[in-house]
Amino acid sequence: MRKTLLLAGVACILSANAAHALDFKTFNPTIGLDYAYSDADFKKESKDLNNKFSSGIISLGTKIGDYSSVEAYWQMSADKKTNTDTAKYKARFSSYGVDAYGHLPLGCEQKVELLGSLGLGIYDISIKKDGEKSTTDRVGYRLGLGAQYNFTEHFSGRIMGRYNYIGNGQLHSFNEVTAGIRYTF
Repeated sequence: MRKTLLLAGVACILSANAAHALDFKTFNPTIGLDYAYSDADFKKESKDLNNKFSSGIISLGTKIGDYSSVEAYWQMSADKKTNTDTAKYKARFSSYGVDAYGHLPLGCEQKVELLGSLGLGIYDISIKKDGEKSTTDRVGYRLGLGAQYNFTEHFSGRIMGRYNYIGNGQLHSFNEVTAGIRYTF
């Protein structure tokens, strides 16, 4: 009987702690705007393309507690033109997906956070060669490292380096550097 009461007491304490951990005050919605500079690794007949892209990223997410967050994003690059001796190319890509972040706050004030991210994205790659367009959709994997500086409770700035593996016939992967701001509600 004592063991049953002891186990029931422990279960009550653990459930109270779990309910407190899932308190909705720990979910903080976030909106972000980023600039991305991407260096693409084109393959096969697209190898001659200009591989430097600029793009914008809009993200919506939520911070879950002090050490993690989840963000959904949409990214769109500008058109990139390349003229070779044999053809005229125009390329661009767009992407949307989700990233999970781990946050490591530093210092007493915890204004600086180291970030690590892992995510999935759906990449739409569009390449025009002499007016003939080919479009490819592909699921890709994303891995990133970066830092975030929290100016206030609501505003922060972020810099990330990210590796994106796409692995289709035209585009193998690309590396990108992003810089942007976040607003947390």
